[in-house]
Amino acid sequence: QGQLVESGGGLVQAGGSLRLSCAASGRTFSTCAMGWFRQAPGKEREFVAGISASGGRTLYADSVLGRFTISRDNAKNTVLLQMNSLKPEDTAVYYCAASRTLAIPVTVVARFDYWGQGTQVTVSS
Repeated sequence: QGQLVESGGGLVQAGGSLRLSCAASGRTFSTCAMGWFRQAPGKEREFVAGISASGGRTLYADSVLGRFTISRDNAKNTVLLQMNSLKPEDTAVYYCAASRTLAIPVTVVARFDYWGQGTQVTVSS
């Protein structure tokens, strides 16, 4: 069984940066599209960024385009999310996810089969 563990969340002032990391284990994730999602209190989980199995294709939500960068290192079984120019509206629990069947990223929550436990990101104004 695959496992995903996120780290790197925390409290940061608006305009600051954070880097989230997702460590994958238990199975081969190098053939899986990976993604980052977030969920704020009272809101549905939403897509943030996705990356293809090879790392050659990325996809971003309009709200983070130009500020966030997703990357992966298949040799280390890790996926990173570099978040710059953070805004208070970026405050949420951030989740790493992997799709068992897809090699290219999509935005749909239901297409991802493995989820981490989440890491809190809080951006103060």
